[in-house]
Amino acid sequence: MKKIALLLLLPFTLIAQEDLLKDIDTVTTSKSKVESAFKALKIVNLESTKLAAKGDLYFIVAHRFGSLKDGFEGAYGLDNAVTQLKFVYGISDWLTVSAGRTELAYDFSGKFLLKSQEENGFPVAIAAFSSIGFNNTLKESNYPKMEFENRLIYVSQLLVSRKFNNKLSLQLAPTYLHENFVIDDNQDNSQFLIGMGGRYKFAKRWSVNLDYAAHLNRASTSPFKNPLSLGVDLETGGHVFQMHLSSSQGIHEAGFLGNTTGDWTKGDIFFGFNLLRVF
Repeated sequence: MKKIALLLLLPFTLIAQEDLLKDIDTVTTSKSKVESAFKALKIVNLESTKLAAKGDLYFIVAHRFGSLKDGFEGAYGLDNAVTQLKFVYGISDWLTVSAGRTELAYDFSGKFLLKSQEENGFPVAIAAFSSIGFNNTLKESNYPKMEFENRLIYVSQLLVSRKFNNKLSLQLAPTYLHENFVIDDNQDNSQFLIGMGGRYKFAKRWSVNLDYAAHLNRASTSPFKNPLSLGVDLETGGHVFQMHLSSSQGIHEAGFLGNTTGDWTKGDIFFGFNLLRVF
């Protein structure tokens, strides 16, 4: 009789086990946010999909020396440095705003998180970035009819990144750049670029970073070139110290995206670093 009872209960036991296995599968495949595709707000020059945390205030000192091709006479770039002072604030976990100033430009921007990368879910992180710059390099002595709006430069980007594993992250950044004033009459005011970058972590606290922007409608007569930058990040107690070499001395978006003059093949490159403090 006991054997018959066990046989009758066996199907219900198997169903219960199957239900438990389904619950286990649900737990192991649950979606969770992927953290830290990039440790810093920028890859090198190019904005990353990382945003400031809500309530965090960053003070950033970004420094770019002059061109290494200046040689001994220019102290290999030390005599012709450009410095940016910048404040970045996390209004919320999905919105970061910033304001910065260099000798070249004033710059104001916002970065918006549209979608996070998820484990076993959405495969990429997506953020939108927009900035407006005020060009300081246009002198009224050279352009007596210069008006305020002629100095304005607008940048809009869609940032799409993927963290493949704990070491490798890559990003694409379709970009729209509009300059109200261009020095080359053959150059369109509205310009389009494809930015790309990546990070490879080769040690516990160290990573090597690379970014590049390909200009899609630059005039053949333009003196400017596509920016290529290579750097290393050092993570120090929750902060990141960045050191890099770039073909651009411009730090603000419009400066390095639209007005890069350096050339790696000719040694016309600029050493720089970013220091930051979070409050």
